Amino acid sequence: MPLLRFTAPIPGRRLLVALLVILLAAVVPAVFMPTLMCRRVDPRLDDDGPVGGFTLTDERGQPFSDAALCGHVTIVSFLFTRCDSICPVTTMKMARLQDKTFDVGAKVKLASFSVDPAYDTPARLAEYAQRYHADPARWRFVTGPVDDVRRLIEGPFMNSMAREGVTESGAPRIAHNGYFLLVDGNAHVRGIYDSGDVQRLDELIRDARYLARTGR
Repeated sequence: MPLLRFTAPIPGRRLLVALLVILLAAVVPAVFMPTLMCRRVDPRLDDDGPVGGFTLTDERGQPFSDAALCGHVTIVSFLFTRCDSICPVTTMKMARLQDKTFDVGAKVKLASFSVDPAYDTPARLAEYAQRYHADPARWRFVTGPVDDVRRLIEGPFMNSMAREGVTESGAPRIAHNGYFLLVDGNAHVRGIYDSGDVQRLDELIRDARYLARTGR
């Protein structure tokens, strides 16, 4: 009669397999999760329509038209040099945007439009630009005939030039909003960003880089 042999389980082998499973469970996420988390997510940007044709004047006294918005991304702001409320703050934030997009060069430019164009001559805007260390190759300051500026700002730029009296310093109180616009290389408005919201400013930089990278 043949002898029956029983092979006893080897506890050490089971322990080794269990340890390998635990090790893989710990290592695999650590290796692959950072890659997944850092994967770039492209934003979905609205198209709020074309800026349309215009011809104004920059701080150098040179023509600044809708053609100056084509072929690159433009971050747009609104100000006036006599403003003693939000304009200094928003202009400092534009200066930071200039610095934070320095690495992409001329692919992202900036343009600040005066809502007090009758007072803000090119010379006054040039002095204002120097105060905020604006790079003339990337950041333009724009003025022009009042009616032409109003048509642009209160039309496709969706802002206001309405006057609401004067401040204690005697400067006009102009009811313009402190938001920034993002304009793509085809001169279409692609986003509106609250300049007082840090997260929205981060999104503005992200979206500007996206448009500069993709040309969309």
